[in-house]
Amino acid sequence: MISRRGFQSLAAVAALEATGLGTQAALAQDSWPSRPVKVVIPFPPGGSSDIMGRLVSDHIGRTLNATMVVENRAGGTTQIGTEFVANAAPDGYTLEVAASLAFTILPAQRELKFNLDSFEVAGGVADYVAIFAVRNTLSVKNMREFVDFAKKNPGKLSFGSAGELSAGHVYGGQFARDTGIDVLHVPFRGSADAVNALAAGDIDFVVDGAAMPMAKADRVRPLASFYTLRHPELPNVPTLKEAGFDVAMTKSRGWALVAPKGTPAPIMNRLSDALQKALLDAKLMEALVRGNSLALYQTPAEYRAGVAADRKMYAELVPQITKK
Repeated sequence: MISRRGFQSLAAVAALEATGLGTQAALAQDSWPSRPVKVVIPFPPGGSSDIMGRLVSDHIGRTLNATMVVENRAGGTTQIGTEFVANAAPDGYTLEVAASLAFTILPAQRELKFNLDSFEVAGGVADYVAIFAVRNTLSVKNMREFVDFAKKNPGKLSFGSAGELSAGHVYGGQFARDTGIDVLHVPFRGSADAVNALAAGDIDFVVDGAAMPMAKADRVRPLASFYTLRHPELPNVPTLKEAGFDVAMTKSRGWALVAPKGTPAPIMNRLSDALQKALLDAKLMEALVRGNSLALYQTPAEYRAGVAADRKMYAELVPQITKK
């Protein structure tokens, strides 16, 4: 039988051990990062998301004096990579440049084992600038001619995207819905594959920023910027509204830098500070534009509020564009 003094002694030992564990945890946070940090990009290499994620990761690594190891985990329209990060250890050594569609679009179609509450958010990173481009052999020169042609040829035009419910699929499907045209969606394994198919004439159009280099090289024909601003690399190409189509523009919320739920606040604060600093770098801004994205920092609270609003909108839109 343990006496009262014995209980007090055991309590004292437990308190010391707890203090020691707390000290160890604090030291681990203070020394972070002491080894390479994995940054997951839930897309294949070569697309806009991959380019943007690598550029931002590199700048954050330099700010933190850390080695950032980028790992592409594509599949399931970002579900595979995002779920992997949600289940990773919350120690600051596994991050993701997450696409907001994982939290806004996918939940409108399927059951997921994660949501935005499964993550800590360092901040919004960038917004996506897509362009509406057609194959060079299609006999249209502007958006009005394209819509007229599509209406005269229902079901005969096809558009490609980086996959089912990717941004390109949602944008193309939304445009078709709002203009009353009937087109066929063809999903590819990534934006690069879709754009290559467009240049080869295998599909008729894409709504994807990855088409920009092909457009500048005159291998595909850009008709409009699917954004509120003109694409900085294609200043003579009008916005969709300027082209005469004031359709409801979906807001992608672009990308955010996230970590598994429970990642210590001191680490998240350092990540947030490094992210803000990176996005103010003029050279990074220019590089992002060339990769079809615009630097756009959002606080964690702003990003979460935007995602919550978008999720309601996509709950209505997604069933409409996937019912065929």
